[in-house]
Amino acid sequence: MAPSFEDLRVRLIQIRLEPHVEHEEQETFLKRTLLRRDQLLVTNAIRDPLTPDVAEGVDAILIGGAGAFSVTRTYMWTQDLIDLVHHIYDRGTPLFGCCWGHQFIARAFGGEVVNDLDRSEMGCGAVQLTDAGLSDPLFSFFPKTFKANMGHQDRVAVLPDNAVELASNDVAPYQAIRIEDKPIYGTQFHSELDAEAEHSRIIEYRHHYPLLTDEENFQRVVASLEPTTEVDTLLNRFLQTFAVRGTA
Repeated sequence: MAPSFEDLRVRLIQIRLEPHVEHEEQETFLKRTLLRRDQLLVTNAIRDPLTPDVAEGVDAILIGGAGAFSVTRTYMWTQDLIDLVHHIYDRGTPLFGCCWGHQFIARAFGGEVVNDLDRSEMGCGAVQLTDAGLSDPLFSFFPKTFKANMGHQDRVAVLPDNAVELASNDVAPYQAIRIEDKPIYGTQFHSELDAEAEHSRIIEYRHHYPLLTDEENFQRVVASLEPTTEVDTLLNRFLQTFAVRGTA
């Protein structure tokens, strides 16, 4: 029998070095998912083992952002996380990746992620659903065009063979994807951050983004951030749809 929302246990996989950002990210996921703190189990890929046990005893798994780390590079823990993603796939456990997590899911299944400064996105921008997105059980409640807050200079350039594009925009394709026939999703935009948290994160990692070294550009990006009504409820809806109701 599927668990009730109040009984869910959800694993958050973080890729963070800074303790204060690690804590802040946990708070943003709690706010977006509407989980209680005791329902959120945390694994940090940089210091914790990424064994199959990470997927045991949980109803869903989330992969967050990474700040200073790029999916285009390979770290000591990269292969372990790829293996874990495939283990999650085999188990059929719901998995959602936000920004870095989205890019990593694409890489794990054979897609290509590139560093593309010419197509970096900062601030609030418009995103359009594809035909697949309009009929998707998670995204079908979105309007055809919606706004999302973004902050990245890496992007998915080639989609895995077993993935479906659900949303796109003029700057970068593959804004949202799903691995076919599995409850595995990723969004390039920040499903886990509201405008206030996005503002804080941009300030924290400003030195990693050449676009933001110019003060005028930085102020323009900050001024563009705004509430994103549909995205605000996406992670909670993901858990309700796939971890509680078990939608295929």
